[in-house]
Amino acid sequence: MSDLDYRIPELAKPFFQQQIREYRASARVTAPTVLDIGCSYGVNAALLRFDTTVPGLADYYNHTDSDRAGLIRRDRARVNAGTGRTDVRFLGMDVARPALNYAHEAGLLDDVVHADLESGEPTEEQRALLATADLVVSTGCVGYVTEKTLARVATAHPRRRPWMAHFVLRMFDFAPIAAELAALGYRTEQAPGLYQQRRFASEAEQAQVLNTLSVNGIDITGWEDRGWLYANLYLSRPLPKHHADIEDTH
Repeated sequence: MSDLDYRIPELAKPFFQQQIREYRASARVTAPTVLDIGCSYGVNAALLRFDTTVPGLADYYNHTDSDRAGLIRRDRARVNAGTGRTDVRFLGMDVARPALNYAHEAGLLDDVVHADLESGEPTEEQRALLATADLVVSTGCVGYVTEKTLARVATAHPRRRPWMAHFVLRMFDFAPIAAELAALGYRTEQAPGLYQQRRFASEAEQAQVLNTLSVNGIDITGWEDRGWLYANLYLSRPLPKHHADIEDTH
């Protein structure tokens, strides 16, 4: 992905850090749990744990001859060295088992949920893990996951709703998700600005995305027509009556 200047996790990092600070202050929670939906190999967790960037991660993994086991030992040592933040617990969810296993074994994620919540409800064990989430984030999975997944995550705890922060490509309509979350007691706001995700992988991909945006009445001038995918940021927080029982869960 570094060949395509993939940068959305790095652009998202300060916003996620801000949400973590605000949640900690609001809920008086020492170590909140962040659930990354579509976490893959734990890139968001790595960026939030350590003082690094997406190019820094690419360089870190490119300059090694280690096999998978060696990489895991190196990552685990980095986590155990105590140089990264330990005041946040990171939980990841994805349909890709090998990526989840790597991120968990390497210590980038404290726990993982291997599930496709588009196709069904979580198991009781998965629900119990999802219920620990205080802040739910994503940097590119919305559109491939829908309101079905986010509603199942939001309602994992019977009495408490997590905060949410999602970076969503402009070609995907967030309105159905916002409506579903509103029915669950959320207020959603779109943050100002647009955020580069990555360069288009091909002219064919760009043409397909530009056509989708045009059909949806979205102005691409100066944005996607210059070769980049762009995302919006949506922040969803539960109304006060849905943000209860904090102390019971921590």
